[in-house]
Amino acid sequence: GILEKIRLCLIKKLLPDLEDRRKYHEEFASSTSFHGVHNIVHRQSKARRALWLLIVTGCLAIVTWQICSRIIYYFSWPTTTTAVVQYVEKVKFPAVTFCNLNRFQAHAVSNLKVIFLIWNIASAILQKIAMEDKYSQELNDFLLGNQNFSIKDFTRKNGFYLNSSTLLECDFFGKPCYPQDFEHVFTEYGNCFTFNHNDLSARRVSLSGRGLHLLFDVQQDKFTDEPALGYTDAGITFVIHSPQELPRFDGLGLLTPVGMHAQVAIRQLKSIIQEYPWGECKPDIKLQYHKIYSTNGCLLECKARYIQDWCGCLPFIFPGNGTECDLLKFYKCVYPAVYDIEIKGLCTAGTHNSTCPAPCEETDYPTTVTYSNFGGEKAIKYFSTKLKKSPEYIRQNLVRIEIKYHDLSYKVTRQQKALTISELLAEVGGQLGLFCGASMITIIELLEYIFTNFCWMCIFLLLKAPEMPQWNNPSQNQTTHKEKKRGIQEC
Repeated sequence: GILEKIRLCLIKKLLPDLEDRRKYHEEFASSTSFHGVHNIVHRQSKARRALWLLIVTGCLAIVTWQICSRIIYYFSWPTTTTAVVQYVEKVKFPAVTFCNLNRFQAHAVSNLKVIFLIWNIASAILQKIAMEDKYSQELNDFLLGNQNFSIKDFTRKNGFYLNSSTLLECDFFGKPCYPQDFEHVFTEYGNCFTFNHNDLSARRVSLSGRGLHLLFDVQQDKFTDEPALGYTDAGITFVIHSPQELPRFDGLGLLTPVGMHAQVAIRQLKSIIQEYPWGECKPDIKLQYHKIYSTNGCLLECKARYIQDWCGCLPFIFPGNGTECDLLKFYKCVYPAVYDIEIKGLCTAGTHNSTCPAPCEETDYPTTVTYSNFGGEKAIKYFSTKLKKSPEYIRQNLVRIEIKYHDLSYKVTRQQKALTISELLAEVGGQLGLFCGASMITIIELLEYIFTNFCWMCIFLLLKAPEMPQWNNPSQNQTTHKEKKRGIQEC
């Protein structure tokens, strides 16, 4: 009953007869905005119909190939890089961190080998230096007899210092600066000092190259370093970096030897990297102890977390608020832990799936350094009289450094998407319009035509389906076993 009523309804109202369906196909071919289809239907000559069929089929093949190639290109996440030079009236001056190549005061280092070995253990996270086995017994004896020894306090107290005797002159855009304008920071060079750590706004830069002018006295007779384990040069090393970032000397430090005048011309380079999958950055990553994200800061925090978990303490060079590691933990836990982190690759950098991917925005300061001998004869005599030192001392201890902007501009290197979703749609639309004269309206027409024919096909299949057994009919329930079997086989 109910199934028969549904069949009748489908036949009378939803499924048109064969003639109406034929007329529907002809009307679609005549009225569609898909060019060329009406020529296939309405041409009288079979040859012309066949020709137009080949033309339309060829155009469809070409447009399908073009659209597929553009979609494949889009999902390869291509990028382009643009470089733009912006000229401005004011440029922020970067931070500059200065260190003495001779890290410790000579009078405080009674046992050079032990002290430098201890420092190398403490700073191994920043600059890996191989341990020498021939000093291991001497080091063990020192550690057992000085368990409360703090390499942090020793370095801060007996390392390089910055005062009026080591910083003889300081001038920043025509105004004097003083040692208290520098902030102390620990690096692999021991005590270092950062200028412009508060991100002070730079004054108007003129073409004469005004900037930061410094005169250091490295005092070689008061500071020393172990040649077998450290540095053999005498002078000042410095690195130029963003005020929000920690200084990184590894591969980036600039060196000015004694008796030299270094003139440093800097440029500001901003790099903007696309987020994954176009680029390698992840904009949602935040650091706990740094204002802005940087790969170096991320690696330090990553290593700090592992060492905090393994050793229960935190090296003083790492950012964080953990308990400072004593010498025994440095030697027996921290140093092996850092080696283990490097070997197992627990803290990686660079790609999007690494621990520390590339930053989305980064500011670098490419430099050009020129050198000349410090002071002429009159200048040597002047400083010799002023400092009450011999001319030979002036040549062997004084270092002059000038840091200035090259010009009033900065360069922005921006990584951009080579093909956006709107450009992809525009290219697809252009291909459809060029080869088929199709548009979005045409696509809707085709979808409507396909959907209508699909519905008719479903109704046709439903009408041809075998009749469902009437399970509620009592007579049907009383059929014999043979009739049931036959009915199932027929189904």
